[in-house]
Amino acid sequence: MSCRVLVADPKKCTGCKLCQIACSLKKSGVSNPAKSRIRVINHNNQNVYLPVSCRHCEDAPCMGVCPKEAIYRDEKLERVMVDYDKCISCRTCVAACPYGAIVFDAVKKRVVKCDLCDGSPECIKFCDANALDFVDQTLLQYPRIRETALKFTGGKRRGVRG
Repeated sequence: MSCRVLVADPKKCTGCKLCQIACSLKKSGVSNPAKSRIRVINHNNQNVYLPVSCRHCEDAPCMGVCPKEAIYRDEKLERVMVDYDKCISCRTCVAACPYGAIVFDAVKKRVVKCDLCDGSPECIKFCDANALDFVDQTLLQYPRIRETALKFTGGKRRGVRG
């Protein structure tokens, strides 16, 4: 199976947060954007919106810092997952994620992140603006994205050991 990734197009996103509502309903059973595994960020309080969720990084910093090896890569769907039987809720992964895509649920007392809804992301189904897509990673221009990111960070790879 080829690796598919969730991608967002900020040029299409209207900031409606339907993706957050759909996610919170599916994952938490409530219509509450704060319970979502995807967040829509309003850049500088302007009409520029960016949906943010786990990137399921190839060299995932969250996996590298987990003291209990509770974060692992599911080889079937090529996604980064949390094994709650091993997780001690230390939140080291929250600090290590360069995207801010792992959050701590204070009610359930555990970290939560996108799990790609087992290969059929709910957020995409409800995105009326078609700003979200689930595509084969080979169709993305990762070298260009990585080069741009390295320029932005001054050539330093933040949060990655090695």
